[in-house]
Amino acid sequence: MTGVHGKSRGNFLENTIYGLLKAVERAFYADETAVRSGLLQSFDPRAKLVAMVVLIAAVNFASRPWVIAILLWGTVLLALISSIPIRCALVPVWVSAATFSGAIAVPALFLTPGQSVLRLPEVNMDVTAQGVRTAAYLFLRVETCSSLAMLLAFSTPWTHVLKALRVLRVPVVFVVILGMTFRYLLLLMEAAREMFESRRSRSVGRLSRGDYRRLAIATSGVLLAKSFQLGTDVFLAMQSRGFRGEVYLLDEFRMTARDWAALSSITVIALAAACVGR
Repeated sequence: MTGVHGKSRGNFLENTIYGLLKAVERAFYADETAVRSGLLQSFDPRAKLVAMVVLIAAVNFASRPWVIAILLWGTVLLALISSIPIRCALVPVWVSAATFSGAIAVPALFLTPGQSVLRLPEVNMDVTAQGVRTAAYLFLRVETCSSLAMLLAFSTPWTHVLKALRVLRVPVVFVVILGMTFRYLLLLMEAAREMFESRRSRSVGRLSRGDYRRLAIATSGVLLAKSFQLGTDVFLAMQSRGFRGEVYLLDEFRMTARDWAALSSITVIALAAACVGR
């Protein structure tokens, strides 16, 4: 896939396309880190999937911020041991999670009733101790759950994650839709990038806002037509290759004693965290 170089100076639609392409490239990078030699990469995908689900459940059951903070610290430690780059894997999701959770956590500082710890005379509002605890609890929960999900994505190839979901009796329709949506978005975003690059290479000067709107509408129509055509072509190609609804891979999963021991240890840690955190 062609890399996205530099920052686009085009309109909002172009910047959105380039932003999505950067996310797509990050997804490809996740597949590269998933085949590295590391602690998490050496475990069975089913064991990792169950372990992450159990840990996420423990984070949601725990109500003490310090317990969730310990789990977050453990997630970072696992990433370092597994040769997963913190800057590329976890920092972006931390920033995104902080942005969205902050929209809820910051008002909770003032709206949660309790003992005042800080007075803001400019806005005539008090920051309460209970509000700080609620905001910290929400922030840590979102950050930890997001980090655990990214840890699974960066330590397990996407096809293995899908197969692990199927082995765990997740409905095949859900697995197929999830896998096809991911691959389909890659192709669609690449087609959109090529269209914008083609248009920019044939444009001289700046377009007016009206021209930009007409261009955006025309581009959306072409992408919609391409999406229908691409969907039909992909379905026919899959049918011609024997696809009948089930997902098959050449890689066979085998749970070893090491996998069972790791899964059991993670389960015990999660249960302990859930109980202590209550």
